[in-house]
Amino acid sequence: MEQVIKIGLLGLGTVGRGVYRILAENQENIRQRVGVKLEIKKIMVRSLDKDRGIPLPEGILTTNLGDITNDPEIKIVVEVLGGIHPALDYVLEALNHGKSVVTANKDMVAEHGQRLFKAAQSNKCDLFFEASVAGGIPIIRTLKQSLAGNRIEEVFGIINGTTNYMLTKMTQEGCDFDDVLREAQAKGYAESDPTADVGGFDAARKIAILASIAFNTRVPLHQVYTEGITKITAQDISYANELGYIIKLLGIAKDRPEGVEVRVHPTFIPKNHPLAAVGDVFNAVFVRGNAVGDTMFYGRGAGELPTASAVVADIMDAARDILRNVPGIIGCTCFKERPVLAIGETLSKYYIRLQVADKPGVLASIALVFGNKEVSIKSVIQKEATGKTAELVLVTHRVQEQNVQDALMDIKQLSSVIEVANVIRVEGEE
Repeated sequence: MEQVIKIGLLGLGTVGRGVYRILAENQENIRQRVGVKLEIKKIMVRSLDKDRGIPLPEGILTTNLGDITNDPEIKIVVEVLGGIHPALDYVLEALNHGKSVVTANKDMVAEHGQRLFKAAQSNKCDLFFEASVAGGIPIIRTLKQSLAGNRIEEVFGIINGTTNYMLTKMTQEGCDFDDVLREAQAKGYAESDPTADVGGFDAARKIAILASIAFNTRVPLHQVYTEGITKITAQDISYANELGYIIKLLGIAKDRPEGVEVRVHPTFIPKNHPLAAVGDVFNAVFVRGNAVGDTMFYGRGAGELPTASAVVADIMDAARDILRNVPGIIGCTCFKERPVLAIGETLSKYYIRLQVADKPGVLASIALVFGNKEVSIKSVIQKEATGKTAELVLVTHRVQEQNVQDALMDIKQLSSVIEVANVIRVEGEE
């Protein structure tokens, strides 16, 4: 009789349907690669009456979690519900019943990863979450396995498709933020409440996960400095182009002797940097290891089948571990305790746009303040504006953030300075 590993699926929304489709359509290839047939036995949903849009065997749907967690035949539980509650309780219940778990839930992993891994370790189960960060891009498996022999120095990239789509449109067409947001919502790329995306919070959860794996230290979500794209204007994008840069919302994590930097914010990157060419809703993650050097991973960061592709790959790994009787062999890798540096301790270059009075001596007075705070100016552009005001655009050399913030506090007090219009960090240059 053919051996079968049976699966319980929590949720049958967009990603859940994708998982079901891939396991059905690619069944033979998957069986050959794993060495056993994989079969979804039960799917937990909120309502049995809703049309799911795909043909399903009679009796496969349930509203009762116990039909999955109490079933000894079900060895793997796949969570694609999203959100923290009740998903967290369901996953803990599955782990405590000795089921290996595959999840696509970035919120849950970023905020409760330690608790989940403890449960998985106690019950000798696998906990896989490849789909939680960058959809179909296999970045977590790469960091945990393929690059495990490296000391990872940097991980940074475009890990939110909504904001990348918006910034791409603003760059290519000169559109304003509000217009592009409405278009993204109309196309289904942005939610009716877009705060998680445009505020940088979605990317913050993802970079917290990546940094924890890359640097083998737990990075709490609340310690990730987070800044969204709501202040980016067409003027900033125009200046970026003039200066040889593209603006992207990046998640950035760096390993430094003093600790780790983990931050999310709009960023100027050079036009010749590999990330600069990543447009539309695509994601890309740039990794620098001390042995491998620079590598980049590119693909679709969301969507039914790309995300489901990552989920199914995790299911296959969990099944292999069950066959070999080694579930949990690759568990939590946070075996260090490194400090997460405050934003004031981070190092970067800076683009600074100022509205100033159009009169002699203004630039000199501003330069003096920067000099007193040990901020070195790399370049300056001065533009005439309307009436008696002018616009100054400065780019600094690499400097500690606190120095820049201290200088700007003093610059705001100058009578000749009308407004500090924007401050954007510059990365990707040696």
